[in-house]
Amino acid sequence: MKALVLSEYKQLEIVDMARPEPADDELLIRIQACGICGSDVHGYDGSTGRRLPPIVMGHEAAGIVEAIGSKITGFRPGDRATFDSTVFCGRCFFCLRGQVNLCDAREVIGVSTPAFRRMGAFAEYVTVPARIAYHLPDNMPFTHAALIEAVSVAVHAISITPIVLEDTVVVVGAGMIGLLTLQAALRAGAGRVFVLDVDDTRLELARRLGATHTFNSRSSGMISEIVRLTMGRGADVVLECVGTSVTVQLALDAVRKGGTVTLVGNIAPTIELGLQSVVTRQIRLQGSCASSGEYPACISLMSRGAIQVEPLLSAVAPLEDGAEWFRRLYDREPGLLKVVLQP
Repeated sequence: MKALVLSEYKQLEIVDMARPEPADDELLIRIQACGICGSDVHGYDGSTGRRLPPIVMGHEAAGIVEAIGSKITGFRPGDRATFDSTVFCGRCFFCLRGQVNLCDAREVIGVSTPAFRRMGAFAEYVTVPARIAYHLPDNMPFTHAALIEAVSVAVHAISITPIVLEDTVVVVGAGMIGLLTLQAALRAGAGRVFVLDVDDTRLELARRLGATHTFNSRSSGMISEIVRLTMGRGADVVLECVGTSVTVQLALDAVRKGGTVTLVGNIAPTIELGLQSVVTRQIRLQGSCASSGEYPACISLMSRGAIQVEPLLSAVAPLEDGAEWFRRLYDREPGLLKVVLQP
């Protein structure tokens, strides 16, 4: 089979590899679409330490079941399917509590570290445990299904965040996850959703997707305007979808006393935190990791149009052009959000 391999940092090439064979509890999936995740782009240069070459990256994918292991009963060849990025053990303390994203033995498709290596879906075929796979409805294009993993990250963040009907919510960052979080917040009953970003084009897209107000975060009066629009209090909930010291501070400045800030983005491994502001204003500050069983809800939301992904698709390209699209995303080409590759 053909696969796009990160042979060394910043070096991607199409190579011929042996087609994998499914284990007893696995599916062999013929990939129809695989999205380039921001984490793949950050791993492309080695900065995350989670894409040790050589590795086939890619975890946002969908395709057709080609073959099944001997113990599989819920799938058969020809089924349309997608899969979670998290491979969980199903036996540890956290898995037994339903918190599979916190599994003690957690591995991630398309990721390689000193502890594990899981070949990903920038290839014609990939094998995945059947326990992380899901059936797809016939009305969902594979290019949309490849974005379910990203949708699940947003939906999980909303699911662990206490949003009360008609709350005012702020989303910091109008990248892929931020724009999906905006939509998930509206579906969860938020009365108003404000979106902050430095890119006016992305803010325009946020308005098209339902944002009540948008703010360029370079504006000096932005926080004052948010406070004014919330009767002097600040937002009830803020979801931070970038992950830098500056954007986390914006989130803390925008939230009201007693409100909640959920940290979704993690570009920077460490940040400076205004601890006194968190403590004296009794802010609930929490992280959100990947997803934990939200795939069926995401599939339903997307299949009935409650969450839209088509406006977020910048390009669909053949796998052979993957190296060029990685370079363009790495160089932060204006206007690019999500690129989906097809073997």
